[in-house]
Amino acid sequence: MRILLAEDDRRIAHFVAKGLRENSYAVDVAIDGAAALYQISINAYDALVLDVMLPLKDGFAVCHELRDSGVKTPIIMLTARDAVEDRVAGLDAGADDYLTKPFAFDELLARLRALLRRGKDVRPSRIIIADLEIDTAGQRVWRAGREISLTTKEYALLEYLAREKGKVVGRAAIAEHVWDESFDVFSNLIDVYVKRLRAKMDEGFTPTLIHTRRGLGYIFDDV
Repeated sequence: MRILLAEDDRRIAHFVAKGLRENSYAVDVAIDGAAALYQISINAYDALVLDVMLPLKDGFAVCHELRDSGVKTPIIMLTARDAVEDRVAGLDAGADDYLTKPFAFDELLARLRALLRRGKDVRPSRIIIADLEIDTAGQRVWRAGREISLTTKEYALLEYLAREKGKVVGRAAIAEHVWDESFDVFSNLIDVYVKRLRAKMDEGFTPTLIHTRRGLGYIFDDV
């Protein structure tokens, strides 16, 4: 899933983005409120992590503007201020959750998972398709009872395809949800990762799960 992190402290932004990417999220970073609004206007995100004290437009203003324009993407606000009135202001602005700095990174991950579970599309903690089982919390995968070792990006691609079971997904949709803004749309990286997944997930197993729809994209299904 793809996250926008709006944080003007570059050290914190680097730390949080690195941790999220290591947990299979694609992450874009904005260093001020105006940049965050622009990113949201051109990209689809599964969740937003907004610092309150952003330059140009603070997190409260960004949140207000998004909600007023109809954006329903889950939002976690980050702040160094832990006064009750600040937390109330963030929630009243339309935020779904609030985390005070300094925070434990594992708590941020848990809060993101909780928000995503409450979204319009319920995201189960386990996905089972044929003899494939995916533990989305632990990011572990089994096929026919055998655990499959995947890289972070391989896992992210597998989970996205599995969540879209039965639907044809094109390269643009895959890039939008699995990679971040640095992705080169002219590269063959998606094809390379699909080939790697097939080698690990499908070779030697029945039925095959990853299918190509020539000219359209890929479909993940057990039929």
